[in-house]
Amino acid sequence: MNSASNAFVFDASLPGFEQEVLTRSREVPVLVDFWATWCGPCKTLGPILEKLAAEYNGAFLLAKVDVDREQQLAGYFQIRSVPTVMLVKDGQIVDGFPGAVPEGQLRQFLAHHGIQPKAGGEPEDAPAEAPPADPHAEVLRLRAAVQAEPDKDELKLDLALALLRTGAAAEAERLIDALPANLAQDDRSLRARALLGFLALAKDAPPPEVLQAALAANADDHRARHLLAVQWLVAGREQEALEQLIELLRRDRDFQDGLPRRALIDAFKVVADADLVGTYRRKMASLLF
Repeated sequence: MNSASNAFVFDASLPGFEQEVLTRSREVPVLVDFWATWCGPCKTLGPILEKLAAEYNGAFLLAKVDVDREQQLAGYFQIRSVPTVMLVKDGQIVDGFPGAVPEGQLRQFLAHHGIQPKAGGEPEDAPAEAPPADPHAEVLRLRAAVQAEPDKDELKLDLALALLRTGAAAEAERLIDALPANLAQDDRSLRARALLGFLALAKDAPPPEVLQAALAANADDHRARHLLAVQWLVAGREQEALEQLIELLRRDRDFQDGLPRRALIDAFKVVADADLVGTYRRKMASLLF
């Protein structure tokens, strides 16, 4: 990961960390990216972070920490997996998240902390997608649009998302699987994939009232808590779903090889409310770091 061409990106090390990161964060926020050369998701996240650092034109700095070279520094911050990103402001860690996330969510994360591109950068349009009042009507509209422009793959992705909002997961999945490679990493594609996973789990899960009864009988029934969160997420009860996933992380972060953390990251892709996502990202960070 070559950051030499970006004035707002630098490699951080233990000897200079206090001056380069903690002290500088009193003037400008610093994102710290803990990464490794062997880490596949790091190769996805790193270039996006560097791109945004350039685009935001100094609204934040990006400090890169190679955990293999800086094992003592990684140990100090209790880094358990890579990539892990932390936001430092006024000399303190104020938020963070583990794992690679889409560019749209990174923009939301920055905006939640008041970080906006400075004049002179090259901001890109990233409008938030507002769900239609009637998803079935939206499906009809998009079917007509696809029929009129069958070679426009973006319309097919829009149709897949609309179908997911009506519960038509099988048709949506077929559309998504047929999309070209250039749309595979689109924020909407990643959101659709995450939602497909939750819908598949919800399809075979007991109804919410059964899962609630199971938790009332045994608060450590982690499987029931996870499935209840899934049921509530696909039903649109997003805050309740996130609360259950946070509670699952609090009770047993290692359940099923880190399922609570993975489920939260996927849920953040699905939830459109940036403030709600920011709130629960901070809760997750406080439990993990």
